[in-house]
Amino acid sequence: MTTLSAPPRPAPPVHPREKFKRRWDKKLSFVATHAIGIALGVLFMLPLLFVFLTSVMKSDQAMTSSLWPTEWHFENFVEVFKKAPLLEYFGNSLLYSALATVGALVSAIPAAYGLAKLRWRGQNLCFMLVVVAMMLPPQVTVVPLYDLWVRLGFTGTLVPLIVPYFFFDAFSIFLLRQFFLTIPKDYLEAAKIDGCNEFRVLTRVLIPMAKPGIAATAMFCFLFTWNDYFGPLLYTGENKDNWPLSLAIASFRGMHHVEWNLTMAATALIMLPVIVLFVFAQKSFVKGITFTGVKG
Repeated sequence: MTTLSAPPRPAPPVHPREKFKRRWDKKLSFVATHAIGIALGVLFMLPLLFVFLTSVMKSDQAMTSSLWPTEWHFENFVEVFKKAPLLEYFGNSLLYSALATVGALVSAIPAAYGLAKLRWRGQNLCFMLVVVAMMLPPQVTVVPLYDLWVRLGFTGTLVPLIVPYFFFDAFSIFLLRQFFLTIPKDYLEAAKIDGCNEFRVLTRVLIPMAKPGIAATAMFCFLFTWNDYFGPLLYTGENKDNWPLSLAIASFRGMHHVEWNLTMAATALIMLPVIVLFVFAQKSFVKGITFTGVKG
């Protein structure tokens, strides 16, 4: 004898006012949970908003008590290219940042691998020297380095800014070493059992698994060199043809100190590539920072 189960009752209809209240409660709960993050986000966005609003103002309104443009002048972004060769400066910045980033990765990845995954005498001492070099202000070594590049005849070019990254960058080594420590040794040992030498283990196993850490390190290096002002001022200050954007914007502000709207327009154009780069690489960047430093 079989028993028939009663069909499930349909859920009672929800009143539209109740639906609105539930959605509103969810929004309030989200705001309350992420209040600190939202406040920090707004705080960090205010300078960017100020730069953009000032860049589209008239010259006589910029840097006054009026924070909202009375007239929108988007042609200011075109005018800055007539005032200074920004495309040439942009090419210099891109060359400097790209080559320095490549050099930092080429020199830091093998060094970080040796400090994280190999065992050899003096390893801890070398790591401590890397940490000390990372903490050492660049102004301490600037005089002997400048004298060296003067003797070699490379002042006025980007060579003194790029070449050192192909030999040693303490922060990149430290960051990659901390990320390599999070990768289990089992993968590397399995590759060695299959006949891989240390170079193939590094290139075929470790580097593909460490892409987030490498991306984070590359972005840190790119941002630092893109915004670097002291180095270009020291080595390329005498040659305007090799000025990067960071140095050019300072001179642009000096030449056109009254036209703050054009100065802010140039500043907005300089920030744009960095913002676009972070938007496209933020997942790898956040993941690399999250896993870096799990082990010490």
